[in-house]
Amino acid sequence: MSFMNRRRFVSVIGRQSAVPDGLWMKCPACKQAVYRAEVEQNLSVCPLCGYHSRLSARQRIQSLVDTGTFVETHADITSDDPLGFSIGEVSYSYLEKVDQAKKKTGMNEAIVTGFGAIEGERAVLAVMDFTFRGGSMGSALGEKFCRAASDAVRERMPLVTLTSSGGARMEEGILSLMQMAKTSDAVRELNEAGVPYIVVLTDPTTGGVYASFASLGDVTLAEPNAQIG
Repeated sequence: MSFMNRRRFVSVIGRQSAVPDGLWMKCPACKQAVYRAEVEQNLSVCPLCGYHSRLSARQRIQSLVDTGTFVETHADITSDDPLGFSIGEVSYSYLEKVDQAKKKTGMNEAIVTGFGAIEGERAVLAVMDFTFRGGSMGSALGEKFCRAASDAVRERMPLVTLTSSGGARMEEGILSLMQMAKTSDAVRELNEAGVPYIVVLTDPTTGGVYASFASLGDVTLAEPNAQIG
């Protein structure tokens, strides 16, 4: 073989790829590479194995309600620090952690409530977000859920709740556990008023949230393979 006919190998180390960053993603379930845009268009569901990625509360609302119909309610309700929670010599301020969660998520609490239309039918929504301190339930979250339930009773609209939580918020102690009884009583008021209560369990829904309002729906749905308990 002459020199001119030999295959020439050229190093591409250091060259910029023609493939844009973030074009592909690896599915955490099937471990296959899939187009990120295809996953996003499929509502964050893997087109190969059907794995449901977690969504933020805003993403869920956007995918669920008719465009332009959602109006948020009770956004001014935020967490307080009833116990003055701190841990020994460790620099840990509960309200500082809450402020960090607010900046990270753009939300004031781990649940978003409001009015919206689903295929033309008006409803009250209460949508939880796991990225806000693990969707933990404290006094503010419990109060927002109860107010959403009252809105549903007053307006005679079904309450649609999408849950995602690791349980009660330990920094509020017994006050966080009291929300289990408080939110369950709000569901009782829905039942007595004859207002439908629909729950969608998403990954994960555990602890005090599942042991209260998440398990009391008239109709209960769940995402495939969601951790529930």
